[in-house]
Amino acid sequence: MDIKVDKQHSNGKTFVFVAGEIDAYTAPKLREELLPLAEEQNQSLIVSLKDVSYIDSTGLGVFIGLFKLIMKNDGELKLVNLSDRLERLFQITGLSNIIDISTNSEVGYNETIS
Repeated sequence: MDIKVDKQHSNGKTFVFVAGEIDAYTAPKLREELLPLAEEQNQSLIVSLKDVSYIDSTGLGVFIGLFKLIMKNDGELKLVNLSDRLERLFQITGLSNIIDISTNSEVGYNETIS
């Protein structure tokens, strides 16, 4: 399985739309796409996982590293549009206690384009 990452910039925020499976094979590509964004000072990063069907421990590691880097640079990270399955994974691992996670988002893909 491959992974697709689309980025949109709107109103001072960066929206990232991820599709596919995030595993040991695809996590390096996701990391390569996301970490440069987190290096920017005061970055507001919103990542939609609506079209992500699976995340393994390597994928979770990407989000942990992303969170640490974005916090170091006084930014904010929000994960949105998680399926029930992914939300449960973040809850079980305790990551939902440190990363802002929402099953729904007030901002959808079409709204960021306009």
